[in-house]
Amino acid sequence: MDYLKLRLKIKRKKPVFIRKRGKIYKRLGLKWRAPRGIHSKLRMHKREAGNLPRAGYGSPRAVKGLHPSGFEEFLVYNLNDLEKINPEKQACRISATVGKKKKLEIMKKADELKIKVLNPLRNEK
Repeated sequence: MDYLKLRLKIKRKKPVFIRKRGKIYKRLGLKWRAPRGIHSKLRMHKREAGNLPRAGYGSPRAVKGLHPSGFEEFLVYNLNDLEKINPEKQACRISATVGKKKKLEIMKKADELKIKVLNPLRNEK
């Protein structure tokens, strides 16, 4: 079975989890916080109160943490890091702290080793 497609299907059905009263008060924000009040309708799983994160919403274990392309991400800082990558299972993501000159060198070397780069340098005009 293609677990990546299954993960995408599960992700589309998953509701957005926001903290209680998060839409009403801007200062609370839309991030998730567990309800802790003794009379909290959300904590007591009342349907009208909203959705709580539960075990059934997770991804299949086989694809947990993988990039949507199916590769495991490997963070690269220099040319030596590319030699540690298995091109069949892993893809490289060049660190944000790497400059343009070294990024071009890393991309050339990755092309030689047939390693997929997840954040390639774009040609800017």
